[in-house]
Amino acid sequence: MTYHPKSDFMAVMMQRGFLADCTDYQGFDEALAAGVVPGYIGFDATAKSLHVGSLIQIMTLRWLQKTGHKPITLMGGGTTKVGDPSFRADERPLLTPAQIDDNISGIKQVFAKYLDYGDGPTDALMINNAEWLDHLNYLEFLRDIGRHFSVNRMLSFESVKSRLDREQSLSFLEFNYMILQAYDFLELNRRYGCLVQFGGSDQWGNIVNGIDLTRRVLDTQIFGLTTPLLTTSDGKKMGKTADGAIWLNGDMRAPYEFWQFWRNTTDADVGRFLKLYTEIDIDECDRLGALAGSEINDAKIILANAVTTLCHGAEAAAAAAATAREVFERGGIGDDLPTLTLAKDEVGDGISIVQVIVRAGLAKSGKEAKRLIAENGARIDDAPLTDAGLMLDAAALASPVKLSAGRKRHALVQLG
Repeated sequence: MTYHPKSDFMAVMMQRGFLADCTDYQGFDEALAAGVVPGYIGFDATAKSLHVGSLIQIMTLRWLQKTGHKPITLMGGGTTKVGDPSFRADERPLLTPAQIDDNISGIKQVFAKYLDYGDGPTDALMINNAEWLDHLNYLEFLRDIGRHFSVNRMLSFESVKSRLDREQSLSFLEFNYMILQAYDFLELNRRYGCLVQFGGSDQWGNIVNGIDLTRRVLDTQIFGLTTPLLTTSDGKKMGKTADGAIWLNGDMRAPYEFWQFWRNTTDADVGRFLKLYTEIDIDECDRLGALAGSEINDAKIILANAVTTLCHGAEAAAAAAATAREVFERGGIGDDLPTLTLAKDEVGDGISIVQVIVRAGLAKSGKEAKRLIAENGARIDDAPLTDAGLMLDAAALASPVKLSAGRKRHALVQLG
């Protein structure tokens, strides 16, 4: 559709590629133009960090604040006890309250880098839905909230339908998730005046449920806006790589590896990712994305530096870039490579190179490490590693040893 926005926020969403769909383009745009709009995204606490797949949502909230509105980060302390069934083939493992609280404290560290929290009109709020979900009276909830939901309609949502079509079990516990998420929106509107829920396009059904419930119970108009579910140009899910998720917390994924993930962006994705994941001017994003040949590598470095600066700080980005130059351009070691430190008693008379490759994070298993060596994909101190039976003793580790898997993944091994 062709729509010319009045508000800065909606203009950013449309121009930079954040917008998949909106429940009411004009109504939401007019609300944004009229005053401060509080808007939220819910994040279930299923891990100690969010990964790159959540970054489009975080940047949505960052732009909401930068254009004069109020972001709300809703922690799913309550809903995580149920688990979102959306587009999953099986039920999520249930976590204990202690695990959920631990995960929330890890996730909070991510948001603090992107949003300004406080008591001001556009300062971000962090809220836990356990605040209202933990104390619900079941009979009252069924009578006051449950009566507004049509099971026939809930069964028609794609996230539910896809499970049932595959004849995979959908528990009553999971089926309740969409009711709880809708209730979150109602409570956020009632308590904090929240007017919009953001989410990935897979959340459309849940968002519409919340809007409908709030209209029925509070007679209030609220809105929903979804962002595209991103895949890379080669069809891979955003945020996942061969060696696991690209976490946003530095203790779960080193800043150098985070930087390297963006530096390795496919040529065709550079312009799009610059618009979504950085605050670089749109015309400059287009110019950089259109570069060809070896020049596109300069654009990838700009992308990696900008995204890493937002997530880990300018110092970490500069250190990662310096290490990359040292490793790739000069064949050196670099100061910021992921490092495995082995105790002397671990090494003893020698430790298997296969075991070291796995522990350094360059392979997931001994089998994978052996295959890497057999296929000439492993190097030790920049020389081909061909012997899967190699043992490293204390003398070999007297100075740090550089291990490489392919051309782009490296680690140091040293004695503690």
